[in-house]
Amino acid sequence: MWMIVGLGNPGSQYSRTRHNIGFLAIEEFARLCRQAAPAKEESKAHVSRFKMAGADEQVLLVEPQTFMNLSGQAVVPLMNYYKIELDHLLVVHDDVDLPPFQMKFQKNRGSGGNNGVKSVSELLGTQDYARLKLGIGRPSIPTMDTADYVLQKFSSAEAPLLQSFLERAAAGIESFVLQGFVKTANVFNQNKE
Repeated sequence: MWMIVGLGNPGSQYSRTRHNIGFLAIEEFARLCRQAAPAKEESKAHVSRFKMAGADEQVLLVEPQTFMNLSGQAVVPLMNYYKIELDHLLVVHDDVDLPPFQMKFQKNRGSGGNNGVKSVSELLGTQDYARLKLGIGRPSIPTMDTADYVLQKFSSAEAPLLQSFLERAAAGIESFVLQGFVKTANVFNQNKE
């Protein structure tokens, strides 16, 4: 079984914020696969499970409901329960060090300041798992606190770019399941449209 985790914060006040782009990406992936977005409550997370066309194994989509900083408390119990192999895990999250609307598949790297990734790595006892980093950039106002920036909603001007980016992220997730990490990183890390 494959496990795709989107990181974000629960609650309507965080909906469509930059920090929740991991949720948005796996919801777009669910739409791509014509499946319902994660909704069933299980192990401090919203989950959905389905058989993806062309895949040998089922896919488990996970949105932790623990708040970002405690994401590992939802991820690790689900991995243990479903016996998910480390190379079948993909964590999708925002990244302030990548320019807006750029993505990067990465493995065996530090958290880059993302507390959700830090929580997952600490509770897993390793950082050797695949991640899809979705660029949100840094605030254009130098004095703005990064925490305030990531909790802002995407602007209406960003909406068309965001939708296109989420579609590309969903295609990357699909490729990860069907083609594996290396082939997917080789294609999607080139920032091809």
